[in-house]
Amino acid sequence: YLYREGNHLTFMDNLSFEQVLVDADAVGDDAMYLKENDNASVLFYNGKGIGITTATFIIAKVTECEPGVRGDTATNVTKPAKIETGATVKVPLFINEGDVIKVDTRSGEYASRA
Repeated sequence: YLYREGNHLTFMDNLSFEQVLVDADAVGDDAMYLKENDNASVLFYNGKGIGITTATFIIAKVTECEPGVRGDTATNVTKPAKIETGATVKVPLFINEGDVIKVDTRSGEYASRA
């Protein structure tokens, strides 16, 4: 994956260096887990990119996150956090802005600290 421009995602074949534009709407939620220079496979139908397959997990930095409330120790308490790709992920209270986390791209869920 190279970059996003408007509603199009640009991918490059690692062998031929050919660049392919894929409509972000065709990719759906998978686009929320793409970072520049990530590897992804583009699915084609009749010569047109119709989807992508990404890595099962990505490592991403938390860019926005409210601080956890001290004393709120109920099990499985989460809070929303925005990661560098723009996706919002529910994370445990101990995760802070600037932390690097592992996210499951199949479910969009927090997996662990990276």
